[in-house]
Amino acid sequence: MVVPLSAIPPSRDGFYAINNQFLANGPKGFQELKTLENEDMFIRVDFPGVPEDAMKVVVDDTKKAVTVFALAPKEHKHDSSPRNYIYTTGLVCKCCEISAVAAHMSDGVLRLLLSKTQIATQRPPFLGVPDSDSEQVVVKDHSWTDSHKVTYGTDPHDPVLTGRVLQPHPWVKQGSLMSYESKQLQNGCLYVRVDMPGVPKERFTVSVKSGMVMVTGDAPAVSHDSGGRFYSGEVAMLSNPIDIPIRQIKIISKNGVIRLIIPPA
Repeated sequence: MVVPLSAIPPSRDGFYAINNQFLANGPKGFQELKTLENEDMFIRVDFPGVPEDAMKVVVDDTKKAVTVFALAPKEHKHDSSPRNYIYTTGLVCKCCEISAVAAHMSDGVLRLLLSKTQIATQRPPFLGVPDSDSEQVVVKDHSWTDSHKVTYGTDPHDPVLTGRVLQPHPWVKQGSLMSYESKQLQNGCLYVRVDMPGVPKERFTVSVKSGMVMVTGDAPAVSHDSGGRFYSGEVAMLSNPIDIPIRQIKIISKNGVIRLIIPPA
């Protein structure tokens, strides 16, 4: 028999990142927003399971907002369901409009670059979807006479993103909200789905030690990411504390998600 593992905080402080129980190092949070030197806005949003061609970016008629629709299909018959994501971001001012959008999806992560055009005499801020990791700062612009507050980005190392309670994915509108899913199969095997957004399929590793099945994933920094991310965690326990050959575990990795079918010991 193979037993799934419940989400138990690894320390008194809780999980390193409440958005993903397996994230061990690197930027935390479901999203990261950053204003670049040219005043474009860079946005990184985790959409685990979404292929490169399964998302659509729509600019609102007002040119003030951008909405992303993304679909993570049911890749395996044991997945509980597909997952649909909807994410919106945009400008908070009345003086500018979005002039260009560049989008790139890879390994279950969407990266957006938003450019703006000024249509009045005040520089605008960008607004990300409200999140626990947003912050307010005051920026002095020497080309304009006044200072103003800008929701300019997020702090991917904010302590509030560490805790004992895992958070559901805020932009999943249909399907599983959590990064871990398991199913006991009739033949005694255990099916496990683990989200590790940003990890290319060749950078997952699976190991078994003393009956514990562990998965790690290395997600490199891409584009304007503030850093790479490293994932690690035990995903299942064999009924006997023995090691089984990795070749006996069926491994499917794609789009920032790894799926395992683990045979009984």
